Amino acid sequence: MIVGTAGHIDHGKTTLVRALTGVDTDRLKEEKARGISIELGYAYVPLANGEMLGFVDVPGHERLIHTMTAGATGIDFALLVIAADDGVMPQTREHLSILDLLAVSRGAVVLTKADRVDANSLDAVRDEVASLLATSALQGIPSFAVNALDENDGGLAALRDHLHAAAMHLPARADEGLFRLAVDRVFSLPGHGTIATGTVHAGTVRVGDTIHVMPAGLTARVRGIHANHRESDAGRAGQRCAINLAGIERTQLARGDWLADPRVFVPAARVDARLRVLHDTATLRMWSPVHVHLGTTDRLAHLVPLDAETIEPGTSARVQLVFDAPVCAAAGDRFIVRDAQAQRTLGGGRVLDANAPARKRRSAARVAHLDAVEKVLDGEGLGALLHSAPYGLAITDLERICAAPASSLPLPADARMLETRHGAYVLAEARWQALHDAVLAALHVCHEQSPDDAGIDNARLRRIVAPTMPDALWRVLIDALIAEARIARSGAWLHLPGHRVALSAEEAQLAQRLAPAIAAGGYDPPWVRDLAKTLSAPESRVRQTLRKLSAQGAVHQVVPDLFYDVVRVRELAALVAQLAGGHGEIEAGAFRDRIGLGRKRTIQILEFFDRVGYTRRVRQAHRLRDGYDDFF
Repeated sequence: MIVGTAGHIDHGKTTLVRALTGVDTDRLKEEKARGISIELGYAYVPLANGEMLGFVDVPGHERLIHTMTAGATGIDFALLVIAADDGVMPQTREHLSILDLLAVSRGAVVLTKADRVDANSLDAVRDEVASLLATSALQGIPSFAVNALDENDGGLAALRDHLHAAAMHLPARADEGLFRLAVDRVFSLPGHGTIATGTVHAGTVRVGDTIHVMPAGLTARVRGIHANHRESDAGRAGQRCAINLAGIERTQLARGDWLADPRVFVPAARVDARLRVLHDTATLRMWSPVHVHLGTTDRLAHLVPLDAETIEPGTSARVQLVFDAPVCAAAGDRFIVRDAQAQRTLGGGRVLDANAPARKRRSAARVAHLDAVEKVLDGEGLGALLHSAPYGLAITDLERICAAPASSLPLPADARMLETRHGAYVLAEARWQALHDAVLAALHVCHEQSPDDAGIDNARLRRIVAPTMPDALWRVLIDALIAEARIARSGAWLHLPGHRVALSAEEAQLAQRLAPAIAAGGYDPPWVRDLAKTLSAPESRVRQTLRKLSAQGAVHQVVPDLFYDVVRVRELAALVAQLAGGHGEIEAGAFRDRIGLGRKRTIQILEFFDRVGYTRRVRQAHRLRDGYDDFF
């Protein structure tokens, strides 16, 4: 169990920790000289079950609230320290507000310097504290009056017994999640190198593991671990750990960074969250500058209300926090917001989406998504989240939301896992069937409106049915419908299985003469008017026959009145893939030189490939779409 102190300056927090552990957490020369805590201090004491009870001692000065907040991150139990001869003071209230906003619900009140007041004064302070706690998450916690300078003090012994009992009965944090540790101190030791300390928020790390330093994305290898002040081969959720890192310099990480499994975080400059504003604050408006304390970091951000234009004191609302540079957070993480001058606490809340969009942040779809995320964080499962996602969610997104590996995600019974070329997606079965129905309905409309067309090309069908659906997932959807014989493919055209474009007997005879004439043209086949002249056939009949052949997939219409043999189109597609090479894209000049045609015809062919969905235009180049190497 990790215990954190909280309370006003000079109320005896450090003295109390020393009395409980025998460790003086004021280690800096300046702390000794001034008699106050400036940095976080740490101490440990063994428990009867062999585990360790850890203490984080925080500064009480108002100018060091950012340090206090960093220390309060990840604690299991709070000691609200109040001097009996002073009573409740400004930082007492602010520290309590911070604990409440961080959802710390286990703790005890410690009335220090109890020897300096009489019984009536002590009772008055107890009543004042009880009134203060009445509306907080720490309501009803026990109170202990102590003299921390007397090692035989009965109150001190009772507090020690209470802490040990609470630690023995505290449920262990689940350690099957993805590892992440909030760094609160970095230093180096001769012969060891870089060491980072902090509280493990989730998961397990072992000696020899490779972990990421986030948000920088640097990698480091774990050389050694001290968990709760003892050498260990692993560090687990809920423990304070000192991790010896190889492959990284001390100057490359600092307080506020994370050591993490790379699947946990995507560094982002926009974070959507639920914010609760304290009663004694000002109204928060669009783009208000605020200090955000998230994990062990303190960063300036601008606040964008999502539910209304302003947020009134004493209310709760969704906001987007816009940072100047990317930060890392996970859904469910607690944070504190202070004013731009970092002089007073405004509120705090819970992260909903740590990789929020810059646009359409108030759209109905976005609201539904955040509603569903809140249900997940409240323990209602992933069902609502999957049903709110029209195209499902990538398994990597679910891992980040749940901070758990794919193998342990609590997927609902109606979830469908789909493997794509770019990883797995999870869809609600109802969403999957709705996509099937949408494709079939779009093809039905197409056949009704254009009965002489073969169908619709892949790219156009996707624009009609699911324009924002990931390419890889769309490919899986179409392949599944073809495998189930619910749709069919003829060349580049998709259509319903029963849809046919039939040739008359006269058109069939003409088709037999057209095929060799087009094939003989190679990469430069004759135009319709030239074919009509060569074969002594009416131009309108040649055009109509070729359109029907195109509908059957026997030829491809690159531009009006210019049809290519299927074999030649396959060859041209293969050339595009070959020239694209490792870059995945080609420019018109290189393709023109390879096929030996003029620029105009080259552009026509490349635009045909764009149109049917084999490639896509990216500025002056044409990029091969992922997964469409066998398109033709």
